[in-house]
Amino acid sequence: MDNLSSVPPASSGPYGRSSRHRDRHGRGMRGPVAPPQVPLAVTRADTFDSLVHDSAERLRRRLPQLAGVDFVVQEVPWLSRGERADAASADIVPLGGVVNGRDGRPDRIVVYRRPVELRSRDREECARLVHEVVVEQAAELLGLAPESVDPKYGQD
Repeated sequence: MDNLSSVPPASSGPYGRSSRHRDRHGRGMRGPVAPPQVPLAVTRADTFDSLVHDSAERLRRRLPQLAGVDFVVQEVPWLSRGERADAASADIVPLGGVVNGRDGRPDRIVVYRRPVELRSRDREECARLVHEVVVEQAAELLGLAPESVDPKYGQD
């Protein structure tokens, strides 16, 4: 018998691997690709939220009645069973909606992100469509025509 056969194997880790870990010396991805203030770190949802916020601010400057209204973004519309049947038969998906406030809660204008993004080819078209949806919903909430809420409505 050889002396080498009586020496225990150098590896004590599972499956005969070395228990030591490789030191990467700082190589590889260890954190975010860019700092948060760089536009690369902004998600599509954040961009969409800022479009809705900008539209809401434009309308609030024009119409002080909208000061107490919340503007909200949801991913997709939540439809009741009856609304789903109506939407499926009419083949439509709402882009926005109005939720009247109850029990001391403010009125809300909701813009649905995914349906709006799917109807837009680029960021400029998405911004126009978001503004149109916000104007239409504000007009519905206030009982006005969209043209009276924003004189530029419908003009491209």
